Amino acid sequence: MTAAETGGTDETAAAAETAAAVETRETADGSQTRGLAEAARRVRAEAVAETRAFLRRRTAVFFTFFFPVFIVLIFGVLVKTGATGGLFSRPDAYYLPAYLGVVVVLTPLSRVGSTVARNRASRRFEKLATTPLSRLEWLSAHAAVNVALIGLAGVLLVGVLAAVGDLGAAPSLGGDALVVAFLVVGIALFCGLGSLIGSLADSEDGVIAASNAVGIPMVLLADTFVPASRLPAALRPVVDALPLTYFARGVRAAVAGGQLPTALSDLAILCGFAVALFALSARLLPWRE
Repeated sequence: MTAAETGGTDETAAAAETAAAVETRETADGSQTRGLAEAARRVRAEAVAETRAFLRRRTAVFFTFFFPVFIVLIFGVLVKTGATGGLFSRPDAYYLPAYLGVVVVLTPLSRVGSTVARNRASRRFEKLATTPLSRLEWLSAHAAVNVALIGLAGVLLVGVLAAVGDLGAAPSLGGDALVVAFLVVGIALFCGLGSLIGSLADSEDGVIAASNAVGIPMVLLADTFVPASRLPAALRPVVDALPLTYFARGVRAAVAGGQLPTALSDLAILCGFAVALFALSARLLPWRE
């Protein structure tokens, strides 16, 4: 065999190997794309089912959309002390993160936690374990539903606060986008925490008790209604350890304007909390008893 023939054979073999590698990669990419599309369909189906279940529960609808409005009316109008000093003497915009925090914390904790406990008691998780739906997909679907519903409740809350109070100058477009980002990350975070409570509690009543025991002190202590400077020094480390603290400070910085680095720093910390809690809660879902 001549050198030219040998070289031609080597080039042909190399071309064949390259073509095979490209075909394998395209096949893998196609399989991955199909897998992601199927996962998205499973998440969407579970999210639709959860939305329908939510709309059938009138009590859940009331506490998601109307209870926060009552909180605003009570504390923003009736209890407001104004220039005389006291607990609610600051401008209304200062308390916006606190009002948002009420729905961002309490609603996901109780709703997702109760759903986990209810699905475990009815053995629905055992049935889901026989389907392609994964723990992470189930939790992602319920987090997406909560982001949509609580996001709407947040818009309603801001509208009511703007109508009965004074939010000052509207934040910039960047500030608005940051507030939305804080809402999405915060809701996902507390959906994860609610799922964790539901996995560890022994009943639906236990979930409600644990959610209130965790959520209410957090709402009061996390630099929301009460500034951290007014709390005892011994509680400052606790305040700094609460994820809601970074939600409240970040939203306040985004609304105030001119504090973008502070808001982004708080958002990064909140994302860290969210990823850790979401991953842990998905892993601990009682898929199989």
